[in-house]
Amino acid sequence: MSLKERISDDLKLAMRAGNTKQRDTIRLLQAAIKQREVDERITLDDATVIAVIEKMLKQRKDSIAQYEVAERSDLAEIEKDEVAILSAYMPQPFSESEINNLIIAAISETGAMGMQNMGKVMAILKPKLAGRADMAQVSALIKAKISS
Repeated sequence: MSLKERISDDLKLAMRAGNTKQRDTIRLLQAAIKQREVDERITLDDATVIAVIEKMLKQRKDSIAQYEVAERSDLAEIEKDEVAILSAYMPQPFSESEINNLIIAAISETGAMGMQNMGKVMAILKPKLAGRADMAQVSALIKAKISS
């Protein structure tokens, strides 16, 4: 079952159960997926759907931070609920040791010796880690490994 099919099935289940938070969040997700498909005139695969979900999660996390600064805990709670629902569709994240092993393998594969080769390492890792690791954290780990 593809991720889009799972999302569609979950929407039906949420509607039957009367779960309005989940229903509304899944509808937002489906709208974002459909918008991307229309804009780019393609049918999204699971990897691209995960990218859409990642973008939505990032937006919500940014909103949570802004609402907390503005002391609007009511709005922050709504965003946190959406983050929890959207996170269920993300693949299981890699552990730090798995990420380190992939980084070491990518560095040896590219022969990266300095910061000028960081792009090559990231190019190899990005498809493998998409949706399963924070790429900013991965970038910091790569910098630490190739600069030492």
